Amino acid sequence: MTSATETSATLDNTNPARSTESTGTVKEGRRPWIVAAVTLIVLGGSAVCVFLPLVPEAIGAMACVMMLALLFLRVPVAVAMLIPSLLGLYALRGMPLIESTFSKLVYNGVAEWTLSVVPMFVLMGLLLWRSGMTDSIYLAGRHWLNWLPGGLAVGTNVAGTGLAAVSGSSVGTAYALARMGIPEMLKAGYDRRMAIGAVIVAGLPGQLIPPSIMLVIYAGIAEVPIGPQLLAGIGPGLLVAVMFTLMIVGFAVVRPELVGKTKGAAVAQDQTTWKERLVSLVRIWPVPLLIVLIIAGMFSGVFTATEVGAAAALFSLIVALMWKRKNRPFAAVVESAVATVSSVGAIFFILIAAAALTSLLTLTGISTGMADAVESLGLGRVQFLLVMVVVYLILGMFMDPMAIMVLTIPILIPTLNSLDISLMWFGVFTVFMGELAVVTPPVGILAFIIHGMVKDPDVNMGHKISLKDVFVSVGWFLPMAIAVAVILILVPEIATFIPDLASAQK
Repeated sequence: MTSATETSATLDNTNPARSTESTGTVKEGRRPWIVAAVTLIVLGGSAVCVFLPLVPEAIGAMACVMMLALLFLRVPVAVAMLIPSLLGLYALRGMPLIESTFSKLVYNGVAEWTLSVVPMFVLMGLLLWRSGMTDSIYLAGRHWLNWLPGGLAVGTNVAGTGLAAVSGSSVGTAYALARMGIPEMLKAGYDRRMAIGAVIVAGLPGQLIPPSIMLVIYAGIAEVPIGPQLLAGIGPGLLVAVMFTLMIVGFAVVRPELVGKTKGAAVAQDQTTWKERLVSLVRIWPVPLLIVLIIAGMFSGVFTATEVGAAAALFSLIVALMWKRKNRPFAAVVESAVATVSSVGAIFFILIAAAALTSLLTLTGISTGMADAVESLGLGRVQFLLVMVVVYLILGMFMDPMAIMVLTIPILIPTLNSLDISLMWFGVFTVFMGELAVVTPPVGILAFIIHGMVKDPDVNMGHKISLKDVFVSVGWFLPMAIAVAVILILVPEIATFIPDLASAQK
């Protein structure tokens, strides 16, 4: 899953500020130290300002600045939220406020029955991932969609949707697809930028289609029902997959050289037999069955979100034991269980820290002040959300999805209520915009992961692929992602229709 721990660990290894191998001068090597020094100065200054005799709003603002500085220093998201929250609460009313807040907050922040779905979904994703279905899902997508213009890229995109939906990890999905998809597309004559772009955006719908850990975490922060929140991601997730598929087909029709048509790749793609297609479906039958089980169970009301999570985890356990029965099946289960405990601990720590930050922002009046400011500007729903698209794109250039979400949601909730924006809809919008953070330069995690992978001769197939090529490929697909966000703003029913229909049937 794309948890704070995963993205932070990945960021540590891929952030351009950490790498100087491409620079040979002392001047280039000093840049990271200059950035770190400035960040430390900002951190120290904001920490001092918190304890000055300032108005509560200023204390809250300094706490937010401190949190941003800690995030830039790559401090884990939960710690980066918790430290400013503790200092801000202490500055406001001393140790009694901290004791009264945390005596209940630590337990109440995570001891909710609805959050029991988190370990279930995490375990489900890890079990399916370790069962080795990655190759099978990719092959199925390729076999069934290779007749379309740009069929290999379309198959990669659809396979990424399925992989990300069951694994919950855009990073892991892109990593797996890059190993399989990029060499296949390059051998078929695809332009290197088209091959890379198709892989990078393939996992974006996965955090919207249930089960989605990011939507569950949002529901915990915003205190909205988890079941309807998960159902709200179905329509937008399918929309993202369809829009990117149409874009790839459009590229293939308008500029066929991008998909190797001039090199005879189209002839090779037509050689797939119906037997190969049917066999590929047999190998991945647990994935569509699992998705149907989750969606149908919640939509019909037969299962609650927690019950459907338990059923999905049990189903995934059976599948993992079947698929790995000849290759240490119980070892895979144990590894998945251990990783689940670690991931769930990190998620719950983030929820506790987010609750602490929310308490601070409420006491200082930052949240209500934000709502009053938006109201004074006279911004309507659409205008406000279009501004938020720009804000999220800018934040995504420097922060990971989890950090963006926990930073903005506590501040924006009063504003959303005043503008009559559905919190359930905004959860889908926030998760999607946050997922763009993993691809947008200059600190797009996926861009640097893919760039590191394409240095492998087995992946690049003899092509020289630069970091610029990776960023250009992101630039090709980013306008479509923005268009999807605008469509969601103008037609919010795409997200709310299925939850409304499910609630009407109960």
